[in-house]
Amino acid sequence: MWTSAWLAGAAAPDDVLDALGPWALAHDVQAADEATAAATALPPPGRPVSSLAFLLATLRRTSPRGPARLVLPAPGDVRGLPGPGVFSREATAAGEGVLFADAGLGVVPTTVAENVLRWTVYPVPEPGPPVEYVALNQAERDLREQVRQSASVLTSLGVARHRPGVREEIAAALRARPETLWPVGMPGQALRVLQHADEVEAILSAAQVDEPGGALSASAAEARREALRPIETAVRVARRAAVAEAVRVLAASPLV
Repeated sequence: MWTSAWLAGAAAPDDVLDALGPWALAHDVQAADEATAAATALPPPGRPVSSLAFLLATLRRTSPRGPARLVLPAPGDVRGLPGPGVFSREATAAGEGVLFADAGLGVVPTTVAENVLRWTVYPVPEPGPPVEYVALNQAERDLREQVRQSASVLTSLGVARHRPGVREEIAAALRARPETLWPVGMPGQALRVLQHADEVEAILSAAQVDEPGGALSASAAEARREALRPIETAVRVARRAAVAEAVRVLAASPLV
């Protein structure tokens, strides 16, 4: 969202860097291979890494106003990816990535050391099929419905018993998330959906914790995984839809 706002002239580069600050104390950048390094002027593997400022300069040069696309792939759910290739493989392994289709580049963040996040830039020769459009209203409704259905299934399976302190666990998980800064002009509904997705993710994490001394049988654990899988998908869909709507609004903002 921040990069799209910046490329559209609705945010300053320092705003982008400040927004990423809470997610790691240090961020570095490298190209995935020699060819990508030559095309982007970013360092290849084995050379000293670069900084986010150089990545932004690369994006400005290669995609002057092209918006970014968030991808949140998982095994069995590769919607939004450009097709087979190294970017798709690495984004799926990481569970996230950012695609700059106009620039022919994809970026995947990975933690390489404590408080160090590395952004690796991959070539994306073909952007793939058109992005699946999911209306934000529909994504929000589906997320709420999946929460309701999954709770019902877990209760029927006997694996949703109350655990003392679970509410405190969920609240602590939400407090532990890095502070998120939002661009000026961030759409209210998109923000609400992203915050709801964070809450549901915290609930999902709590739902997968067994009570002390009450470990589930293998069959019950598998039933729990199956019950939670649709809601995990709904969280990814809701986040993609919310970010896509925010990118659309921010990219259309007047130049500053």
